[in-house]
Amino acid sequence: MEIIFMHLGEFTQALEHYEKALSLYDPQNHLDDALLYVQNPGVAMRCFAAWSLWFLGQPDQASKRIREAVNLARELSEPHGLAQALFFAAVLHQLRREERKAQEDAEAAMAVAREHGLALYQAMSTATRGWALILQGRQEEGIAQMGEGLAAHRLTGAEVILPHFLALLVEAFAKTGQVDEGLRVLDEALAVVHRNGERYYLAELYRIKGELLLLQARDRDEEIAQAEECFQESIKIARQQKAKSWELRAAMSLTRLYQNRNRHGEAHRLLKPIYSEFSEGFETRDLKEARALLDELPKSSAWGQL
Repeated sequence: MEIIFMHLGEFTQALEHYEKALSLYDPQNHLDDALLYVQNPGVAMRCFAAWSLWFLGQPDQASKRIREAVNLARELSEPHGLAQALFFAAVLHQLRREERKAQEDAEAAMAVAREHGLALYQAMSTATRGWALILQGRQEEGIAQMGEGLAAHRLTGAEVILPHFLALLVEAFAKTGQVDEGLRVLDEALAVVHRNGERYYLAELYRIKGELLLLQARDRDEEIAQAEECFQESIKIARQQKAKSWELRAAMSLTRLYQNRNRHGEAHRLLKPIYSEFSEGFETRDLKEARALLDELPKSSAWGQL
């Protein structure tokens, strides 16, 4: 159930099931479970818990859980579990916007998957590596690698995690100015979400759509209003899911929009409360940028709240 809830975007429930599963897990008794269930539950449940913790606004706890998963997978020396743990670690670094570490873990996952014929993990890890390359300025190589990974993903017939990777491809198109292509791929990602109910990346899809609309807007009021609606929808979904990390990221996008439109009071009232809800992760890029944004706002917009 933890896995199902995570994919549905029910992160609190996913974490509750993780805690229950952990209380029942016995490393010795479940040592051979990978032979029965394809994956070892001790590895898998920590992987999904790590992602859920990040979505819920606990990035440091998420890192702790994924390190446990990778260490356990290495101890067990079971290829599927190791590929899974390394892939989940790469994506957690992607969520934390740590592109170099994402690349390293993606490459490690690709090597294990390639050696043991794990097609889906090889495809997803390839796409993750492509994103990491793009963020490091290697756009042409990165986009080609993402295309390769997505094509291989489609060949497996699976739709799992597809909206997530389509969103990463949209990010790449945004960075290279291919706004129309980005919007087309984004509409495809939203269609997949509405078809299969995999909502864990939905808030971010709407935020990215808002950013693309702003790139297209060129100060036109209609497009700017549409972008604001997308950011508001992203925040709404994130709040419904209790996904503080998604809410913070969408709030930053909307804060920048307000800031550029001289709506400083609204910007501060939007961003300060969600930033204040975090108790860890202050060295992550998102929280550093949020703090910097708050510091940039005119003191008069703080309304005595700082």
